[in-house]
Amino acid sequence: MLRAATEDDLADMREWRNHPEVRRVSLTQHEIAPDEHQRWWDNVSQDPTRKVLIYERNDVPSGVVAFFDWDREAGTAWWSYFLDNEGLTQRGEMFPAWISIQRDAVRYAKRELGLKELHAETLVSNGSAVDFNARQGLVEVERYVRDVGGESVEVIHSVKKFEEK
Repeated sequence: MLRAATEDDLADMREWRNHPEVRRVSLTQHEIAPDEHQRWWDNVSQDPTRKVLIYERNDVPSGVVAFFDWDREAGTAWWSYFLDNEGLTQRGEMFPAWISIQRDAVRYAKRELGLKELHAETLVSNGSAVDFNARQGLVEVERYVRDVGGESVEVIHSVKKFEEK
């Protein structure tokens, strides 16, 4: 289940985002300090082109889905997500949560945001996410090199096009 993130979720979101495995596969890999995280929240919570959601698994907050650069008129947005790696691993729920958060987010993008296209950027080195994206119908449209943490890394831009009813 996805619900709107609130100020009360900030500590969990920062903890999950700073997990070493999450940082390793992110486009921004430094550890995020509390003041930086608060500034981010102050900006995104007021930005109509962004939507931050909490993923709950069995009524336990377990991840974050973020939609950004949401263009309502064009029906496009970009997305990212991450999970509570520590908690889900301890509960033996990491793999099913990964499948579920993606399904829920893609469904939300179409039904709640009315998207025609959902865009993603994924590090080529994050093969699991590349595979999961493909299973959700995201198709690679380009590869490019980008600076991530002072290194040049290859990134995949993929897009899911939603069929119109």
